Amino acid sequence: MIQLLRTFVWDMRDKYIRFNYLNTYFLMHLPGGLGFEIRRRIIPRYFASCGERVDISEGVRFRGISRLSVGDNVRIGVDNFIQASGGITLGNEVMLGPGVKIWSINHKYDDISKPIADQGYNCDPVVIGDGVWIGANVFILPGVNLPEGCVVSAGSVVHKKAYPPYSIIAGVPCRVIGNRLKRDGSSSKESSIET
Repeated sequence: MIQLLRTFVWDMRDKYIRFNYLNTYFLMHLPGGLGFEIRRRIIPRYFASCGERVDISEGVRFRGISRLSVGDNVRIGVDNFIQASGGITLGNEVMLGPGVKIWSINHKYDDISKPIADQGYNCDPVVIGDGVWIGANVFILPGVNLPEGCVVSAGSVVHKKAYPPYSIIAGVPCRVIGNRLKRDGSSSKESSIET
């Protein structure tokens, strides 16, 4: 029992571990408008940077929250899990559907003489551009760069690859299945985009 108490006291010395306790046992469980408002006032204080009017739904978990940068009018969906230890940037007007996971680190596994758990991590930042909508239960892997206006279909696994702006992306593994500019046909940006 004394060892547990010492561990807890040690944990409380680190502001980000204190945040994880606060979020896990309190913030992430608050429902309704009051929950949104309390999370909006407390959680962004721990981000690397944060814009205005950020909505954080119930059940959101963070790791490496100090490496997360968030723009204006961002909506973080129910039960999202954001592992930002390798760095994550969410642009303006980004929407994350329920169950989205974004990872910016991965286990090293090159040394076959060591267990994978003992080899450390590779960090690879994730950048999500302005106006991106990520559907429910999408998994975004380390190193992904989604440019402006992309839409990612529910259930997709997004890997590191070049995606044109305004792409419609779907699948496991994901691929570009369309482009929002071509569907619209009226956008002046279309002439500057190559697919």
